[in-house]
Amino acid sequence: MEAKAMKESGSDRIFTIINYVILAIFTLSVLYPLLVVLSNSISAPEAVGAGKVYLWPVRPDFAGYRQVFTYEKFWSGLGNSILYTSVGTMFNIALTLLAGYPLSRSDFYGKGWFMALFVFTMVFHAGIIPTYMVVKSLHMINTVWAMIVPGALAAWNVIITRTYFKTTIPQEMLESAQMDGCGDWRFLARMVIPLSAPIIAVNALFYAVANWNAYFNALIYLSQPKLFPLQLILREILILSHVTPDMLDQVQDPARLAGMTDVLKFALIVVSTAPLLVIYPFIQKHFVKGMMIGSLKG
Repeated sequence: MEAKAMKESGSDRIFTIINYVILAIFTLSVLYPLLVVLSNSISAPEAVGAGKVYLWPVRPDFAGYRQVFTYEKFWSGLGNSILYTSVGTMFNIALTLLAGYPLSRSDFYGKGWFMALFVFTMVFHAGIIPTYMVVKSLHMINTVWAMIVPGALAAWNVIITRTYFKTTIPQEMLESAQMDGCGDWRFLARMVIPLSAPIIAVNALFYAVANWNAYFNALIYLSQPKLFPLQLILREILILSHVTPDMLDQVQDPARLAGMTDVLKFALIVVSTAPLLVIYPFIQKHFVKGMMIGSLKG
């Protein structure tokens, strides 16, 4: 019996070691690209241009960040991205809560049909051209609303929000509130929303990341540079290698000038990624709780 227990203990140990090895490999595969980008962004332009930066910074130099922060388009793009993300995320969360809560109610007539419509949109999509025609007919081209309304609601978020409400808000609470004369809107505002911080945090993170990284809608619906989000400006520099002379006006050395373009790209990647990395730790505990509860079958 004791030998069997020792054998099981040994197999458990091997299983734990294998898990740690796999997790370590996965962690390194994620951290290595991030570290390379960060190291290139704070290395000397000559070293970056010559391809000498592999892991750690070479002759640390913050010239790339100085050039980025003095670039006029960066600040306009940053302001637009903050606007689209903040307003869009609040709009997204409001619609998701208003859609998920009725679908969680057992007395809501026709909820099965509505759920079928939501699932239908996850499988079938109208396509780019019909969607563009709808946006154009609503006169949203070259407006802020073109970045907010077309992606205002995600069916998957509605489903996990509905499941969260079904598993968290008991029917007895609703019945008790109704006996005290509480209406549906008051019950939603006073009881449901205060108890829904975890799922709101989950939705906020999902929507905020999507809104912050969105560039395709901007590429299609926006033609005025003053409305471009930061991701579209980043695309111009990364994919189109569109670096304007005013970004390099203080660079004279040819070797430094050759590497400065790459440094600017890495610095802009870091700056565009940093806001979400800063915000995530503050909502992580709500995110984990909301995902676990919302993942239960309802």
